[in-house]
Parts: sequence; C-alpha cells; structure tokens
Amino acid sequence: MQERAVKTREAILQAAAELIDEYGFSEASVNKIIKRAGVTPGALYFHFESKEALAHAVMIGQGDGLEAPPGEDGLQRLIDQTLYLAGELQTNPKLRAGVRLAIEQGDFGLQDASPYNYWIDEFAEQLQVAQAKGEVLPDVDVRELAWTLVASYSGTQLLSHISTRRTDLYRRVTNLWKYLLPAVAAPTVRPLLSFSRQWDRAA
Repeated sequence: MQERAVKTREAILQAAAELIDEYGFSEASVNKIIKRAGVTPGALYFHFESKEALAHAVMIGQGDGLEAPPGEDGLQRLIDQTLYLAGELQTNPKLRAGVRLAIEQGDFGLQDASPYNYWIDEFAEQLQVAQAKGEVLPDVDVRELAWTLVASYSGTQLLSHISTRRTDLYRRVTNLWKYLLPAVAAPTVRPLLSFSRQWDRAA
C-alpha cells in the first residue's frame, strides 16, 4: 500500500475511533467520519466496504500503537501492563473505541471474541513466565487465570466508565489485583509487588 493510502486509511480509522468513542457506533455516521477524517466517500469505501467493516477494523486494532511497559517479564510487568492500559483508557480514543465496540458489537451484527482473546494471550504469556519463575503458585492454571483477569478487567473498566468516566479506574484496577493476588501469587513475592501511578492520567 502506498504511503498516501496508508495515511488516508489511518486518518479514517482515527476519525471513526474518535466518533465511536464519543457517540457510539449508531451515532457515528459515515458522513461524520468522512468530515472529521477530511476524506471523500470514495476514499472511505476504497479502504472499507461498509461502516460495519470499518467498525470491525477499529475493534480488532484496539491494541495498535500501544507500548508495553519496560521491565523483566513476569508478574510485576503484567501488573504494570494493566495499569498502563488503565491510563490509556483514560485518554486514548482508539483503545476506548475498540473496547466499546467489543462490548457493543451485537449492534452491528458481530459476535467476535478475538479482541478479548488478544488480551488473554498477552496476559497468559506474562503469567506463564511468572509461574516458571515461582511468582505464581504452581497449581494455578495460567490460561484460566488470564481469562478471569481479562473478564474482570473488562467489567471493572466498564463500571468505572459508567460511574466516573474512568477517573477512578487506576484505583479500581489496583484493588482488583490486591484482592486477586493472595489467591494466585507466591507469599514471598506479594510484598515485593508495586502499583506505580506513573500512567494515571487522572492523578
């Protein structure tokens, strides 16, 4: 794809994400997306055959452009990753729109678990390393724990959004970990884990 076409596609995705984040799928009309992106209808339909296809691209691309926190793989890095995502959910329209669409995807005829599976895979990778290092208890099924963590995180961010527009999300994610860790983390590791506020955009 030529550089100009790549930039046009990215402009459309960004505009769609911003409008879906602000108004939801139904109210983010094609005309609004075209106007905000500064493109023609032909340009939009060259890249996306329908509004639904565009929404699907936003949904599955929710993790694009995110940078994992630095550090050694394991439990601390996973905690940092979830806190980093909390900060991004406070300010990043592409991530917020993708998350919103994953929840509301029935509105545009989809039943696609791939956005959730993406995060399950990401979290499971860190948990596998953590278990190999003795940070996670040996009897823990790390794949099931990753699924549970993604499901809990999804509900936490949704309720935080409804209640406070995610201004309390950092605290809620920290509390999620504080209640979860005693059941899954090695007792010698728990006192060493930290909950940095460096990514909290509402601080």
